[in-house]
Amino acid sequence: MSTADNLEEIQEEELYEHHSFKADPGQEFMRIDKWLGDRIANASRTKIQAAIEAECVVVNDRKVKSNYKIKPGDVVRVLLPDPPRDTEIHGEDLPLDIVYEDEELLVLNKQAGMVVHPGCNNYDGTLVNALVFHFGQLPQKDASHRPGLVHRIDKDTSGLLVVGKTDFSLSHLGKQFFDHSIHRRYWALVWGDLTEDTGTIRGQMARDPKDRRRSKHFDDPEIGKLAITHYTVLERFHFCTLVECRLETGRTHQIRAHMTHLGHPLFSDDMYGGREIRKGSALPRYKQFMANAFEIMPRQALHAKELGFIHPKTGEYRHFECPIPSDFQQVLDKMRAYAQFDHS
Repeated sequence: MSTADNLEEIQEEELYEHHSFKADPGQEFMRIDKWLGDRIANASRTKIQAAIEAECVVVNDRKVKSNYKIKPGDVVRVLLPDPPRDTEIHGEDLPLDIVYEDEELLVLNKQAGMVVHPGCNNYDGTLVNALVFHFGQLPQKDASHRPGLVHRIDKDTSGLLVVGKTDFSLSHLGKQFFDHSIHRRYWALVWGDLTEDTGTIRGQMARDPKDRRRSKHFDDPEIGKLAITHYTVLERFHFCTLVECRLETGRTHQIRAHMTHLGHPLFSDDMYGGREIRKGSALPRYKQFMANAFEIMPRQALHAKELGFIHPKTGEYRHFECPIPSDFQQVLDKMRAYAQFDHS
């Protein structure tokens, strides 16, 4: 299997916005395939229908069928795997927290809130823009605008990433990810009190048919790709639990989707229901306590804490750790204090 195939396996498809339209207030009901055909140059109705079938056309961020009738005010977006032809990556002088660097690679502690690479509606301010500014030309597997990248973490997830600075290192690291030999451990704060101290979540993962922004666990082996997450409870707060997750595979939103499948979504994860305050304490002002915690950490409580791999050139095993960021630490401190009071 080629390096490009390896990297394609470990990086789920990212969709780029090619077209965006908003139906006029006086728009009459019309089939979406015909409506788009009148607005996209050189696009046959057959091609448009194929794009809709592939779930690359969404209306108000929801997938539709070709017979969907456009209504006034509908926002229609066409999302495709390849970046628009006129998309260029410009270097931006953005700060990088470099944990380690040599001639072959660098290890970064990505801050929460930074998108890793350009994608739909995120062509600036990304980690890739910063890498281009600080390091210039970096290798990439194809024209996907992902120089140096062999893996990624979500925008609002913090923690460790490795970047290949040479073609050899990019290929070597990509092979390690494909072989599942990379060591990756995350810390996650989830809702509820897990029944078991340790466990493994294994199943197929694919886009959620009800909301393509999300991923979802499936038991059907014909759906999606295999995803495996091992978890260990680190600390129990009764209403929430701190867990360590070790990844065997690297699917989009894997930990977020897997913990949701268990009934324990990540704390403050709005996309997966983690900002809904769940029952867990009979103490007064419980809801106010949680609302305050949301203010401290308005993003999912997930941090890529450990990363280990074989160095492509030296053959030595390198292991890196980075502490959890201040917002995560503040929430944990509050949870500990509240949990002790709850059971004193």
